Amino acid sequence: MPTECNPELFDFARADGRAVVASFDGGAITSDAGALLLGATDRVLGLTRRLAACFKDSRDPAYTEHALETLVMQRVVGIALGYEDLNDHDQLRHDPVLATLAGKLAATREDCAPLAGKSTLNRLELSRDEPTRYARIAADSAAIEALFVDLFLDAHAKAPAQITLDLDATDDPLHGEQEGRFFHGYYDCYCYLPLYIFCGRHLLAAKLRRSNIDGAAGAVEEVARIVSQIRARWPRVRILLRADSGFCREELMAWCEAKRVDYVFGLARNPRFIVTSLPAAEIDARRLYERVYCARGEMENRIKECQLDLFADRTSAATMRANQLRLWFASFAYVLLCALRRIGLAFTQFARASCGSIRLKLLKIGALVKISVRRIHVAMASACPSQHEFALAHALLRRAGA
Repeated sequence: MPTECNPELFDFARADGRAVVASFDGGAITSDAGALLLGATDRVLGLTRRLAACFKDSRDPAYTEHALETLVMQRVVGIALGYEDLNDHDQLRHDPVLATLAGKLAATREDCAPLAGKSTLNRLELSRDEPTRYARIAADSAAIEALFVDLFLDAHAKAPAQITLDLDATDDPLHGEQEGRFFHGYYDCYCYLPLYIFCGRHLLAAKLRRSNIDGAAGAVEEVARIVSQIRARWPRVRILLRADSGFCREELMAWCEAKRVDYVFGLARNPRFIVTSLPAAEIDARRLYERVYCARGEMENRIKECQLDLFADRTSAATMRANQLRLWFASFAYVLLCALRRIGLAFTQFARASCGSIRLKLLKIGALVKISVRRIHVAMASACPSQHEFALAHALLRRAGA
């Protein structure tokens, strides 16, 4: 007689004389309970609220189920949790922890989930400069770019005496017919050539560019915008610009000298030669090269975090504008995780951990979500090895948000 088989029940090897079966029928269970820490970090920064303010929502409120801030939160937090595809949100829209972060446990309409699915989020990514009949959400690119610098400035209680801005370009390989794709001889592939600007671990700019340009193209405009914004808040701060030989261009160096910005750039075809505005009386050549210039290599680790851990190279949309928004969402996910690391994990083993390690060990926690009239109880796995770090991060974030 054939054995009856339930296609939704999965058999595994017996353990201690008992059958082992599994199924997706646990109910309100999440694998991302650590996202609560991301929500606490977001409340300290006001990141998703401020990012949502960079968009103009012209949808009719009478027919709008999911608020703009909820859409932005879903996209940024989803990427931070490792869900880079919009398709993932067709299931994530039912996740109880993400619904808790949105402050919305149930939809107002019977045919909707508490959170948005892939189609609604796709309309967010396809935002235009101004609302149209069929694209009701518009993105203010200048406001989004300025927000990166504002978050960096807000992270400091007082102005530092000196800061170093690191510039670098990297490849973003393309595998379709995206707008703006070109073959790059150095990287030997079709790609974009995004420009990144960091100050330490702080991300200040992520600019998507075509790859048929010089690596330093547009750098003067980006640096000028950032320096102007920084000096508006910190008028006396000393600024050092640091980059490899790809940015050793007369236009950029002349701008730095005119605007009282110091620089140290590599020299093409000779990796041990550098060009700088710093006087010899201030620093000797060996220390300048080994301690100052070579330290720029740390920026490459930050770019790897953005691209490998937070999917900043997931630029598979048809237009450059949509791909630029994808890059920005991934970049804000980096900013959010970086703030969690800086504020909540400073005194733990994760103080210098990568975003991928923080996600794996602190955010990916299984939990049963119990919802009653008075409270939402997220019962996390008792065997979680990062309980101490979670408790400390929670305490530090509460103090920072007070």
